Amino acid sequence: MKTKKRSVIVLCIALVLILAGSILAGMYNSSNGSVTVTRISFETQNGTLSGLLYMPKGASAENPRPTVIVTHGYLNSAEMQDANAIELSRRGLVVLALDQYDHGHSDLDNKVYTGTSFMEIWAPFWINSMHDAVAYMYEQPYVLKDEAGNGIIGVTGHSMGGFGSTMALAMDEQEAAATGIRKIYCGLTEGSDFLYTGFFGVDVAAADALGGGRTMGKVAAQYDEFFFNDPAVTGGTVRHKDFVSTPDGLAFLQRTDSAEPNTWYPTSDGGMRIIFEPAQTHPWNHFSVTTTAHALYFYKEAFKDYSQDLNFIDPNDQIWLLKEGSECLALLGFVLLIVSLASLLIEIPGLSKACTGALEPTPSVRGGGGKFGALALVLGLILLPAIFFSPLMDGGAGSETVMILFYAGCAFAVAGLFGLIFGLFDKENRLRLVIGSLFVMLSGAALALVARTPMYADGPYWTAPGLNSIAYWTIGCALISLLAMSLIYVGAKAKEGLSFKNYGVSFNPLAILMSLVVAILTWAIAYGVLFLMDLLFKADFRIWTFAFKTFDFNIFPAILRYLPTFLLFYVVSTAAITVNTNTEKLKGFWGYLVAIVLNAGGPILWLANQYGTLFGTGVAAHPGSALSGIVLVAMVPTLSIAAVISRSLYKKTGNIWLPAFLNALLMTTMAVANTMVAFK
Repeated sequence: MKTKKRSVIVLCIALVLILAGSILAGMYNSSNGSVTVTRISFETQNGTLSGLLYMPKGASAENPRPTVIVTHGYLNSAEMQDANAIELSRRGLVVLALDQYDHGHSDLDNKVYTGTSFMEIWAPFWINSMHDAVAYMYEQPYVLKDEAGNGIIGVTGHSMGGFGSTMALAMDEQEAAATGIRKIYCGLTEGSDFLYTGFFGVDVAAADALGGGRTMGKVAAQYDEFFFNDPAVTGGTVRHKDFVSTPDGLAFLQRTDSAEPNTWYPTSDGGMRIIFEPAQTHPWNHFSVTTTAHALYFYKEAFKDYSQDLNFIDPNDQIWLLKEGSECLALLGFVLLIVSLASLLIEIPGLSKACTGALEPTPSVRGGGGKFGALALVLGLILLPAIFFSPLMDGGAGSETVMILFYAGCAFAVAGLFGLIFGLFDKENRLRLVIGSLFVMLSGAALALVARTPMYADGPYWTAPGLNSIAYWTIGCALISLLAMSLIYVGAKAKEGLSFKNYGVSFNPLAILMSLVVAILTWAIAYGVLFLMDLLFKADFRIWTFAFKTFDFNIFPAILRYLPTFLLFYVVSTAAITVNTNTEKLKGFWGYLVAIVLNAGGPILWLANQYGTLFGTGVAAHPGSALSGIVLVAMVPTLSIAAVISRSLYKKTGNIWLPAFLNALLMTTMAVANTMVAFK
């Protein structure tokens, strides 16, 4: 009864945090009610586009306003442009924060895809997204046009959204040659150069020729992981940059000798151009007061001839961080909601069968040697995912370093076979040694197979290209951890008398079934609350690149396809957390801290090494790991939250199944909803 009462109190606190955070987020998103924010959707020649429309008070067909379309990069969604959307609309501009095709709530017609290679899947979504959004917004009566019918529309995109903006500017100028009408007035890209647009004929020279006298700018971060590279420098792109000194930077500014960042330069066609160079990384662009101030300054200059209804207050006067902080508060409430809701559901008759009895704490290791050995083993569990992160994410199956896993897996599979045989002769620990050796053999063989076998190929089955390398790393980590735990068990814990129960593994079919039912109910109710907050306040639960957000139900097939991979990972990770934190000394806060370190310690160490080296020396520890390093940033909160859920719920159920099922459902849904999903 005491436990139930505590869960009810936590549930109430969770709901208060969610509601308060969502109300505040909605208030800041709407600039204290001076801007109306609605989610819109419209059909185009290539599919369906969706986005958040920010309409300042006073903007109407009778009083049309200059308009800016802002959009995100690869694997993100419209909400990643909160800073620009909030601050630009707060200053009187109409803003559309756009979901690009196959991201968020937008869909690209499948017939557009011509194949299953990365380029064939990846290119169509960004080539046309901004161009099609401009075509739609140009027709809206609240969007300002000049006397000749030219649109007073600005385009801003981050990363792939920047490429789409560059393509839209070029396509608009080409269309203007036939129609005499330019729909786009100006454009600022963030975190994108001409690398990929060049594949489609829009390199720096073509973009310059198609400038049309527009005001244009670029945000070229000094530590951008991908772009703005000096062609004379080789050896990976995660390094310090100075775009204005490169041939493309000078060509963009129409300079031949030298140029300075943050400086306007006139162009031969009558336009103005500028390059901003903040000292930040690629994903930092869309979570930065500095970059947001650059965007505000850019549009103040670009729209100075149409500023009568605008109010360009100080660029450093920004409120978007308050919205992000409010949604982070709601995120905290969401985690508490999940834990308390599951805790209450297992109190219901029938569903209570998910519980198999409290786990007795295992004795803490005593003696210096034992403590040192235990610490070394835990450090190994933390370090191995970090050591093999880049090889698994970037190299893939069969790559040189991953082959170390292949040979190690083969060796341990053979060792497990011998251990199984020798275990038969140990009368005292026979069963435990045989089972442990069997796990060593099977996990070693599976690891060797995965290291040599290409998996998760982009295409009609594995439909989330950005998630496939993560899935491969995830299954690799699961097998590495399973092998390590099996070796530790055979080498030490079998003789200590530990059994499956100490790892939280129960083979009770009813407990497993009821755990799955409780996990599904918790997932459904929690996401129901999320959808309600989005409907009422246009708020989700996020911090920077990590977000629990709404989704369209046509991504369910993709969720189900990736679910087994992540379920394997969370079964293994929850077992590791159980056996390593269910001790006499690790109670309360310290148990949760160790659980988080076990889950997220490897990624944290990798990121600290990668970016500490980058900022300290100008070259990252892994200069070839661009996208993978960025993706890992969101893995830290993902794995930390999963660790909290795992420890809290194994304590309540006495087994791993409910937290493993629940984490797999939550994190798979979150991952798929936040990425590109093709072939839906």
